[in-house]
Order: sequence, then structure tokens, then C-alpha cells
Amino acid sequence: MKVINTSIFGVIKIQPKVHLDQRGYFFESFKTTDFLSHGLPTSFVQENQAKSAKGVLRGLHYQLKYPQGKLVWVSKGKVLDVAVDIRQNSPTFGQYESAVLDDEDHTRFYIPPGFAHGYFVISDSAIFQYKCTEIYHPEDEYGIHWDDTDIGIAWGNGDKLVSEKDKILSNLKDINSKLLPMCKEEN
Repeated sequence: MKVINTSIFGVIKIQPKVHLDQRGYFFESFKTTDFLSHGLPTSFVQENQAKSAKGVLRGLHYQLKYPQGKLVWVSKGKVLDVAVDIRQNSPTFGQYESAVLDDEDHTRFYIPPGFAHGYFVISDSAIFQYKCTEIYHPEDEYGIHWDDTDIGIAWGNGDKLVSEKDKILSNLKDINSKLLPMCKEEN
């Protein structure tokens, strides 16, 4: 497993060692000891899977009282995955990190609590999976508009199929600061 730090502290790309031969491939998708040795969480309490068609854009979502760290990957297809730092007083507040996740190199993306998260399906369809460090609480779900020009996410070309709920989300600058997480000290 290769761990790659990104430009935003805590957001990590994880590339497993994939063993290929004429039969197909094999890799260790999660191993507690590897995660612990890199300071990554191992206590995931919920795992989710979503199948989406090309052009589906989900997000940008977060929980406030029950913040979720997410380990995300794609088991079929290809997506652009995005994490936006929404932690007040963070030196990278309002900045984002993205990663193309697909079923070829099997990169995982770890998004710590305090970030808004979303993804855009690039392939004809995609099966997106993620482990969460906290259970989903629908009463605690918040979000930021996917096309917030101040953040300027480069989602790529193509029509965006966005849920009615996500279409009406506010831009980051318009969200009451009481509805945004605080930045915790970084090591």
C-alpha cells in the first residue's frame, strides 16, 4: 500500500499493490495494520454502496454533530471524487482536493471529518463504495452547492445530473458559521 499526502492536511490517497496475471488481479483492499502504521482510522462503523449513471453528481455533503471520515473507492467505472475543506480557521478553508477513482488502479481516497464530499460519474455508470467512521444521521446532513464559484471545482465536461435536494444547497460563504465545523489542531 502506498500512501500519498495531498495538498490538504489529512486528505490521503491510498494506492494498493495490485497483483495482475492472466487470471485477473488481487489486492488487499483494507488491512488494519497498514492503516494504523500510517495514522489512518480503522474504526469504520458503516459501509455504503451507490450505483450511478454517467453524469450523476452527488454532493457536496457533510455532517456537523456526527462528522464522518470516509474511505472511498470505485469498484466499477470511474468518478471524480472531491473533498472540500469547510473547517473554520483551517489554513485550507474553502480549498478542495480531488482524485479520479476507478476500477483499474483501485486508488482509495480518505476524507477526514470536517470536509464536504461529493463525486461526479465520468464512465457510463459507476459503483461507488465508502466506509464511514460515523453512522449516517439524516437529521444532521448539510451541504454546499456543487458549483460554488468561490471554490471553483473543476468537475469536467458533460451534463450534471443533480438531485433536487442538492440543487438548492447554499454556497459556502452563505452558510451560517454555526453550521460549519471548527478546525482541530493538526499534527
